[in-house]
Amino acid sequence: MSPSLRSPLPALIVDVVLVVVFAAIGRATHDGDVLGPFGSGLATTAWPFVVALLVGWLVARAWRRPTAVVATGLPVWAITVVLGMVLRALSGQGIAVAFVIVATLTLALLLLGWRGIARLATRSRRA
Repeated sequence: MSPSLRSPLPALIVDVVLVVVFAAIGRATHDGDVLGPFGSGLATTAWPFVVALLVGWLVARAWRRPTAVVATGLPVWAITVVLGMVLRALSGQGIAVAFVIVATLTLALLLLGWRGIARLATRSRRA
């Protein structure tokens, strides 16, 4: 595995960026205004999922194997979705069933997808 894939910091940055992208896409789709006033709209939408992602990293000890799809990606994704929804609800943001389904699938594609691509790229370089 290349040094960049073994290092947890780039993986954490990718995860955070993808969660913020998820929030931005949602805001663009529903509000039409991605940032909101002074960026507060995007921050309000993204923070529950970013906090949940960081908790997922801690629980999964993601720094040990940041690109592992099953050992790292699955728990990080599950915690990001579940805790993110709880934090949204506690902060007075909506958690409609359709949103939960879309968020679950989108975050799976993003948080598991990049890890799968990274693992495939690593394997093809070894071959």
